[in-house]
Amino acid sequence: MDLLNVSIIPLALYIHIPWCVRKCPYCDFNSHQLKDDTDFTTYVDALLLDAKSQVNFVQGRKLSSIFIGGGTPSILPIDEYHRLFDGLRALYHFVDDIEVTMEANPATIEHAPFAEYLAVGINRLSIGVQTFNNQKLKKLGRIHDASQASIAIKSAKQAGFKRINVDLMHGLPNQSVDEAIFDINQAVMAGATHISWYQLTIEPNTIFYRDKPILPNEDTLANIEVQGSQLLQDKGFKNYEVSAWVSTDDEPCRHNINYWKFGDYLAIGAGAHGKVSIQQNNPDQLADYEQGVYRFSKSRLPKDYVNFTVAPKQVGWQKINEDDLLGEFMLDSLRLSDGITIEELTHRTGIKITTDFTNTLNQLKKQGLLFDDNNLIQPTNLGRRFLNQLIEKFI
Repeated sequence: MDLLNVSIIPLALYIHIPWCVRKCPYCDFNSHQLKDDTDFTTYVDALLLDAKSQVNFVQGRKLSSIFIGGGTPSILPIDEYHRLFDGLRALYHFVDDIEVTMEANPATIEHAPFAEYLAVGINRLSIGVQTFNNQKLKKLGRIHDASQASIAIKSAKQAGFKRINVDLMHGLPNQSVDEAIFDINQAVMAGATHISWYQLTIEPNTIFYRDKPILPNEDTLANIEVQGSQLLQDKGFKNYEVSAWVSTDDEPCRHNINYWKFGDYLAIGAGAHGKVSIQQNNPDQLADYEQGVYRFSKSRLPKDYVNFTVAPKQVGWQKINEDDLLGEFMLDSLRLSDGITIEELTHRTGIKITTDFTNTLNQLKKQGLLFDDNNLIQPTNLGRRFLNQLIEKFI
């Protein structure tokens, strides 16, 4: 593990707000229906205790990005956001241009005026639109309508947000190609600078899994993918990750790039997952840890998460086996259209480049799945088309 270099691995922070007004039938995220007696103050207290317990994992770095996910993060009162970020700034150093993203739903009853989030320090929004088709929205269990979705995007821009992601799903129940294309056009017209465009999947432990809707057939799904991708390109969007598209007026989501490039991220909140790297020459506070890369998670239920007097504990702390590091790294990084450098691979995993690995790369280059570059591991268009098969070569 001599090659591991924590000092140049970016560090991010994920914050989980676990409540929703109503659970959507397709959702398998750790979210819980909001109750009248939900104690936001106690939850933020727990978040700050949790953040304090992870300070030793910083190892001299500054936070380069923060992502607030859920659930529906815009449910948390704005006063609690001020208290949370005041506490985080007292614990961590932020880079000057830190990216702070918050997920938000279009329904205006769930969030404060957008300008108030800017005042907290949140400078990027990810708005969960999913579709601009009212019938489809009802089928998905969303509490907003198409008009509210468009208004939310425009209101965020008017408030001063320059970076706005819109989440769109395709392959919805009985969705046609024209309906999917309509959603993309509406998102662009409303002012989205970034679009997360991904196919609906039916996951276990969801309402849709128990009561399966009628989904488009394979031909329709393929046509949606082809025509939608072409439309996004025509609109000036670049596909930098499998489901992520960015316009020329924006830049790729730094937090997600860090995730796909096997960077480190602290994690606070019920059910939050984190990843940290620890070097052998660590400070005294980390002397009990072996050098390596670790993953951890938090208690999923909010009542369990806040039920600690010192700090919410890591419930899933586990060192990644060295034999699994390459596979985990490639599983993430090969999703990026621009690929990843050999140097990033070695410094973020600590593994050495072996002859077997080099031979595998050369074979994939000959097959046209990777570009022929000695310093970059980058999938070709063919490689992106057969991404799962490409990833399997390293697992």
